[in-house]
This record gives sequence, C-alpha cells and structure tokens, in this order.
Amino acid sequence: MKTPINLLLTGVLGALILSSCDSGSDTSSPMVSSDQISYNFHIRPILSDKCFACHGPDANKREAGLRLDTEAGAYAALKDSPEEHVIVPGKPKESAVYQRITTEDPSIQMPPPDSNLKLTEEEVDLIKKWINKGAKYEPHWAFTPPEKSALPLEDEWCRNEIDNFTLAQMKQHKLSPNEEADAATLVKRLSLDITGLPPSLELIDKYSDLSGDNYEALVDELMAKPSYGEKLAVLWMDVSRYSDSYGYQDDEMRTQWPYRDWVIHAFNENMSYDQFITWQLAGDMLPNATKEQILATAFNRNHKYTEEGGIIHEEYRVEYILDKTNTFTKGILGITMECAQCHDHKYDPFSQENYFQMYAFFNNTPEKGFEGDVSRSKPAKTPILWINKEDTDPDGVLSYLNAPDTSQIMVSVMDELDTLRKTYILDRGVYDAPTVEVQASTPPSIMKYAEGLPKNRLGLAEWTTDKKNPLTARVFVNLIWQEIFGQGIVASAGDFGMQGDLPTHPQLLDWLAVDFMENDWDIKRLMKQIYSSATYRQSSVITEKKLSKDPSNLYLARAPRLRLTAENIQDLVLASSGLLNKEIGGMSIKPYQPEGLWEAATSGRGSLAKYVQDKGDKIYRRGLYHFIKLTVPPPKAIIFDASNRDRCEVTRGRTNTPLQALVMLNDPFVLEAARVMSTQMEKDGLSPEEGIETAFKKILCRNIKDEEKEVLMDYFAQEKERFKGDPDVIEESLDVGEKPLLEEGVSAESAAMMQVIVSLYNLEETITKI
Repeated sequence: MKTPINLLLTGVLGALILSSCDSGSDTSSPMVSSDQISYNFHIRPILSDKCFACHGPDANKREAGLRLDTEAGAYAALKDSPEEHVIVPGKPKESAVYQRITTEDPSIQMPPPDSNLKLTEEEVDLIKKWINKGAKYEPHWAFTPPEKSALPLEDEWCRNEIDNFTLAQMKQHKLSPNEEADAATLVKRLSLDITGLPPSLELIDKYSDLSGDNYEALVDELMAKPSYGEKLAVLWMDVSRYSDSYGYQDDEMRTQWPYRDWVIHAFNENMSYDQFITWQLAGDMLPNATKEQILATAFNRNHKYTEEGGIIHEEYRVEYILDKTNTFTKGILGITMECAQCHDHKYDPFSQENYFQMYAFFNNTPEKGFEGDVSRSKPAKTPILWINKEDTDPDGVLSYLNAPDTSQIMVSVMDELDTLRKTYILDRGVYDAPTVEVQASTPPSIMKYAEGLPKNRLGLAEWTTDKKNPLTARVFVNLIWQEIFGQGIVASAGDFGMQGDLPTHPQLLDWLAVDFMENDWDIKRLMKQIYSSATYRQSSVITEKKLSKDPSNLYLARAPRLRLTAENIQDLVLASSGLLNKEIGGMSIKPYQPEGLWEAATSGRGSLAKYVQDKGDKIYRRGLYHFIKLTVPPPKAIIFDASNRDRCEVTRGRTNTPLQALVMLNDPFVLEAARVMSTQMEKDGLSPEEGIETAFKKILCRNIKDEEKEVLMDYFAQEKERFKGDPDVIEESLDVGEKPLLEEGVSAESAAMMQVIVSLYNLEETITKI
C-alpha cells in the first residue's frame, strides 16, 4: 500500500514550475492626488487603534470621562479643566488632544508610555491637519446606507461598471491593468470559481476561443450546473458552522445534513438573498410554514450541544442562544457584537444592553440545555423537524433531498414558545447573573428597529433585509467578492466595525450593494456581473513593479493567484482522475484518514468513538460531504486551512506549509487518483507521450508545452527503468486505495506513469487558481 517517493520528483517539479513562469511589462498612469482628510478613512482608524480602549464607547473603561468616538465628547471641555477643550476645531495648538500626543512629558503624554502604544509622526501630522480643517466627525461609513455614486472613470478597457471603479484606483496608485488571460486559463479559472471542479477536456476544447458571445455562454453553462450550488454551499457551511456531530467530550453524531441539501438547492434555484436569509432566521414563523421553510431554520441550530452528565441545564441553554446571536451578527451583519456580551463594546457603538436586546430575538425557543447523556442521544434536539418518505418523494416538498428510501430523518430546527420568555442583561455575560430586563431590539447605531415590526425573529428578518439596512447587502457582496478574489473589498469580512479594515474600493462596494438590492437580491446576477468584468478576466502575471507597488494586490491590477481550498483540491484530484462520484446531497461520508485519530481523542462512548471508513463509490464524493466531527475535524481539510466548524467563520486562512506538500505526495487520495488514471491509460492503449499529454491537460487544464513534455518524458523513462530493475515493487506501488486494480495495468509503464501523474498533482499551478 505504500509507494516510495523518488528523489527525482523534486527536480521534475522544479523544472516544470520554472517552465510555467512568465514575465511581463507594465505601463503606469499619473496618480490622482488629493489632500482631503476624512475622519472615517484617515482619523478614526488611528483613534480606534490608539485611543478608544480608554476613551471610546465602553463607559465602564472610560478614563477621565473623556470620549473621542463622538463629536460631542471630542468637543467637550475637560472634566478637570473646564477652560480647556479636547478638540478646538481649526486650532490644534489649543486642542488638548493635540497637546497630549505631541508632548514629551510622560506624566501627561497620550497614549501613556506604559501602554506600549505610540502615534507615528505621520499619524500626528494627520490629526493636526484634520483639526486645522475643522475636525469634522462622520458617522461610521458602514453604518450609513450605501448609495450609488457616479462612475468615476470611463475607459475602453472597462467591460462593466465594476471596471470603472477598479481602474480609477489603479490609476490613482500609478498602476495599469494586466492584459486579458488566455482562453485556457479563463476556462479553468471560471470552472474552479463557479463549480469548484476543473473543466472537462470537452469544455476546454469547446471554449478554446472566448471571443464574441462565447465567454458569456461559458459563464451561463457553468452556472447552470448543479455543482454551482455545491461550490457556493462550502462558503455557507462555514458561515452556518455546519457539522455532523454535537461537539464537546462525547461528540455523538447528529443529522443536520438535510439543511446542507437545502442550501445547495437554494443556491441552484437562485433563491433571492433576502428570502434565503428570511427563511433561515424565521422560516418557521412564516404564515402556513412548509417543512422546507422550517428546515431552513436549522441554520440557527448547527451549534455545539453537550451530552455530558452533571451539567447545569440553563448554563448551556444560554450558551446556545449566545451562539445564535453571535452567528447572526457576524455571518449576516458582519459585526463583532460578541464583544458586548460581557461589557459595552470598546470600539463600536454597541452597549451590553444592545447585545442582549439582540439576544432576546433568539431567546424564545423551546430548546433545552440538556436532553440526556450520550447513552440516550438522538440525532436531533428539541425542537425537531421530522422528514418522512412522502416529503422526499418526487412530488414532495423536499423532493431534492438525497434521503435513504425508508428512514425517517430528524433535524434540529427553530420554534417559538407560546408565552414570551423574559430576557435580562447578564452581568459579565454569566448565565446566572440577570440584572435589567430588556426587550428584543437592534442597535440604533446600525438602523432603528421600526415600531411596526413584530419583536420576534420574523421582525428581525424584515429589519435585516430592509433596503435601508446599511450592512446586509454590503456584507454579502463583500463575501462573494472575497470568494472570487481571495480578499474582500473589506478584508475583515466579519468585522465592518471601527476595528475592521477599511474598504479598498468604498464606492464600488456601495455601488454593488445598492445594485444587488435594486435587482431583487439576485445572487447569480451578482456573480455573473463580477465574472464578466475586465477586472476578473485579467492575467495573473506579476511584474516586479506591481509586486513592489501593491504586493497584496489590493488594487487588482492583476488577477490573484490563490491556492485552492481544501475541498477544491480534493475535488480537482478526484474529477481529473475520473474517480469523482457526482452524487448531489445526502449523508456525509468518511473518506481515507490516518488510523487512530478519533480513538486518541474520544471518551470511548457513542457511535463515533471509532473511525469506520466508508467503502465503495461513497469515498469519492466531493469534499463538501466529508464527515465533520467537531472534536477531531478532518485532518486533510485542516491542513489546507478549512474551518473546524465549531463557530461561525467567514474568512479562511491560506497558508503554505510542509504538511500540505506531504499530503499531496503521500495521501492515498492523490496516489490512488494517479494510479487509476495511469492504469486506465494503459488499458486504453495510449503511448507514454499521449498519456502525458492527456494527464497534463486533465490536471492543469491546458495543453502541454514542448519543454514540459521533454522533462516529463525523461522522468517517465527514468522511473520505468527503476521499476523494471525492481519488478517486485510494481504492484506494491500501484496497490493503493479502494478502487480495484486493473490486472492489465500492472506494469512498469503504469507504475512509472503513476509517478509522473503524482508529480503533476504536486505542481503549484495545479492547486492554484491563476
């Protein structure tokens, strides 16, 4: 079952990587200069980083009664020196704040020397200029409704409105866009972005020319595939913290997978985002709610549940409501409300009262903190939706569920109590320390909760999807942008507050958000808009000039080069080798995994104490369907930076580690894929040259270059000689994975070709979207 790794592989990979590196030229445009100073974009980030912890929204931590996050506080007289004022507009030298940040006297210097915070000369100069210009405060940009601004720049390069905004930023930073990528690159890029799968050989050949209407036809064809919904569902599984077990010590299995099927179906049916959110927040409260609408509310119930004996029931019930509140505010509103659970937020205008007013929306469900230990575990917790065979029949309301024919399925969903449960501010956020009673409401700093709205989850859904809500559309548009470009217009996708990153293209973000709402929250339209832009269609070639001016590619003068996600890598390997099982939806599967991982981290109780790998075609399903046990997440996925799903996540990291290389060189799923492709080519009678050309095109999605073919043919010849010299290792090298080994494929040629294919899977270009 083990395959030795030939050291020649290193040289092969190096030669191929070098052969695929290109260089290009760049032209620049004059910078658009401006001396305008904005509170939101220049001053507030300084104050938030260096001052708000002691002089911000948190009244309990506020020093000397001095507040710098509001205009009234900043213009006020000093508490101990009424003749002095914190800021005197137009007069920095008379402003106490300027005096304190410029003094050398450590007794009055701000920030205090022992805080280890210090303003740079540039920051001090910005504050001085801002005060000179009148020290004008502005509402936080993300808490004001977005507006469509006029397009900033017209140019023949622009294909749609997105390009007008991106090109303006490029020119301002003396950058110019790259040329359009070649057809093969764009076909691969679009296929990976839209479906999460590499393009088939037929698709590559069909769209070898993307002129005229062909590019749009390719986008439409890809977005019509069921795999579109699967690709986008990976993002939403991170947001909704989907898993297949309850977490905590015993970590028993649960059956939330019908919710995942619903998400895939909703995306494929292009359900509008406002309806998508409404059903998940309050589908059970809609008039004559269907089982489908109730199923959508499983979004709120994907958090961890304890089945440990001896716990305090109310403590965990409160913990579950906190999780719901935090998931909603981070995943849908893009704010860090959880920071106000124990005290007023230190940076954003959210009080602890605001937090528990939001918490109150989710506090009226009949779920319990504890329903028995693991010996009495059920695959769902109260309240439960029961899904029967008639629901999943072809004419059933849940006909799209990939459900076993005979079984009845339980899913944890939402419901409401008949009488309102009282909600209190919890002192320090502790479950048994209630203080002041509060009613369900939302932070007025975002948008006032209208008097006519019901104070329940359905009202919250209406407030969330109100077109005047400044956050909802911005946050989702930013998530989609991040999904495509690797980084959002706001890099901190889960924090649009004071400590979050500023948008690189604020006017573009607002334009897209308004346009998204004006066009009925149409997700497919939004994505097609981005894919159709000249910005998206650029080459990813990096010049030294662009790398030095914009190393993080903030201004998008080139297409990003992004390592694929864990699920995409799995899917690419399976699809290119022909192993992929394209079955949509259904129960999660247990693929190859190193022995002993679950056993080393288990209480020994429950059905998940021991890992039992699935057999047959199940193990070749997409990465989306891999079983996620919260206490021991899938190791391969974690190595490639997948979320461990124990809480809402909106941004994944992208690391580059030796462990990832070890996975790609040694994991059974890669070796088996290489073996299956190699032996199939042997069976089909392909010559070594034809086999290398075919494998290269399947895996890298382009035609091989002559110099690349020469390197690989040399490697194949060396490996063939090695196996002929030691025939006993041929079958050992090929015998990997569950797929039966073809007898006619057991040869030195197949074993050598397998090693060539493994080298292709290990190319940077293979697992990178370029």
